[in-house]
Amino acid sequence: MAIGAMLRRRWLPEKSFPSYAYLPGRQPHPVRDPAGHSYNSEAMPLAAEASLDSDIFLWGLDLFNHGYYWEAHEAWEGLWQVADRGAPLRTLFKGLILLSAAGVKIREGKQAAAMRHAGRAAALLHRLTNTADHTFERALGMSPAALAEHAEAAARIPAALPETALGQPQPVFDFILGPSSGGRPISSQKRQTVIHRRRQE
Repeated sequence: MAIGAMLRRRWLPEKSFPSYAYLPGRQPHPVRDPAGHSYNSEAMPLAAEASLDSDIFLWGLDLFNHGYYWEAHEAWEGLWQVADRGAPLRTLFKGLILLSAAGVKIREGKQAAAMRHAGRAAALLHRLTNTADHTFERALGMSPAALAEHAEAAARIPAALPETALGQPQPVFDFILGPSSGGRPISSQKRQTVIHRRRQE
């Protein structure tokens, strides 16, 4: 199956994607350049806590699955920064950040750098294979070990990417990340219900 042909559902469909998928040196830097797609904006509030059921995590999934790898990296970095040092959750976020960085390098055609980032991501994800519960598996739609294998495969076999217009997002991985329940995490659903009820009052 062609990578771009897979069904890629949205976890936060109410949020609009950035106007372009940033590749270093090819478009304005998203936050530092006045012409950047997120210059002077709070596209997503800063993370108060590291959580797999936060909108920030889900936004990272949307960005990653749809080929906005630099932007996914930025979303997950906020969660990584507030996660407890040494905690498995921090390791997971770092693995996802590195996998996003590999996506950027694959798009740039920099295979050695892509292999390095994907290999580091896989090493971190392999550390999580002994996690007692299935929280990570439910949040990602696959086990960390399976994601590590995907990362290693991506590093070994470069994706054959068709030419795209400058700034157009381009998925490069042959997998989709997302909650295995098929819906938003429970706490996010509850939060949306509360918001909806308040609007009706």
